[in-house]
Amino acid sequence: MRGNTTDVWVTGLGALTPLGRDVPATWAAMREGANGVVSLAQEWARPLPVRIAAPLLDDPAGSLPRTEARKLDRAEQIALVAAREAWDDASTPDVAPERLAVVIGTGVGGLTSLLGQNRVLEESGPRRVSPHTVPMLMANGPAAHVSMALGARGGAHAPVSACASGAEAVALGLDLIRAGRVDVVVAGGVEAAIHPLPLTAFARMMALSTANDDPEHASRPFDARRNGFVLGEGGALLVLERAEHARARGVRPHGAVLGAGVSSNAGHITASDAAGQTSAMRSALRDAGVEPDGVGHVHAHATATPQGDLAEAEAIAAAVGTHPVVTATKSMTGHLLGASGSLGAMAALLALRDGHVPPTRNLDEPDPRIGLDVVSGAPREGGWRVALANSFGFGGHNVSLVLGSC
Repeated sequence: MRGNTTDVWVTGLGALTPLGRDVPATWAAMREGANGVVSLAQEWARPLPVRIAAPLLDDPAGSLPRTEARKLDRAEQIALVAAREAWDDASTPDVAPERLAVVIGTGVGGLTSLLGQNRVLEESGPRRVSPHTVPMLMANGPAAHVSMALGARGGAHAPVSACASGAEAVALGLDLIRAGRVDVVVAGGVEAAIHPLPLTAFARMMALSTANDDPEHASRPFDARRNGFVLGEGGALLVLERAEHARARGVRPHGAVLGAGVSSNAGHITASDAAGQTSAMRSALRDAGVEPDGVGHVHAHATATPQGDLAEAEAIAAAVGTHPVVTATKSMTGHLLGASGSLGAMAALLALRDGHVPPTRNLDEPDPRIGLDVVSGAPREGGWRVALANSFGFGGHNVSLVLGSC
């Protein structure tokens, strides 16, 4: 059944999302089909073409010492808070520093710090630029800070693969444990890019929903009236652990990462490619030693772009068929860019663990071309054992994770 004999468990979860300040709150809101998309009240949002987003409910800086928070980009703050929750949830693993690694991806890194300090430079001059600017804008900043907080000396990695970054981080963490290099990895993605420039740039690409007057119904994956994604922020981190190591300390896992598949489209820089996505899913299944009919649930990437959702539906049907129960939680959280893949993996794991697949919000008029069993209205109950979580990014990055119950 298994393609690799090294079992990798998920023993801890941590998250900050537009739906909740931690994993229990986020998961409860997902199961209810709650909405995290709001109208932006900031003055800077008034002239923008898109004035809706899915921000965090709480400022992560409030959970950190003030002197520390002021030296960190918002994405780095999110990483530290989520890592602390995940580490505690894993019952603080007793692991040698050299056997502990961190892999945290991000799509744009410390973009808001970069833009903010550039504005300081232009308006107030070079003497007012923060000396912490470079560590704040580095894409590897979240991974570096978490490695320092946990004392991880087995490597601090930062995959940057657009919206597939968080999922690729989990895939890399899986590889590190399988290769015998480490016993425990804190893996996932973070993002904090709600700012005038990204909102305007994505809008100019015609990638964002323009439902400024109806934020509650703006994010609508697989719906016939979808017209783009909603920009969100947050982070989700998973503690991956060699099963033997976890058993020795008596912890109970949320589930397991059974396999991963990665592909690249080598085509258009932003267009979705069903063939590349199919390849990633099939590769993940082979890696896990799972047959297509063994997949009971698919957590779709599904951003609510007109062509992207169609391409993924075609890929899912080609790779595993139309029998799995499908959901798209970006209908609630918006699109967390580099954090979306790890948040999707978390949601899929919890769906397997609890036997509840959360509904896809705003699926009022399903696109008849999708042809999948997409959950809507209320959670779907069942006894699934294996799930597939998809994550795709600009640049042609495709990552699929196979997750299992324990």
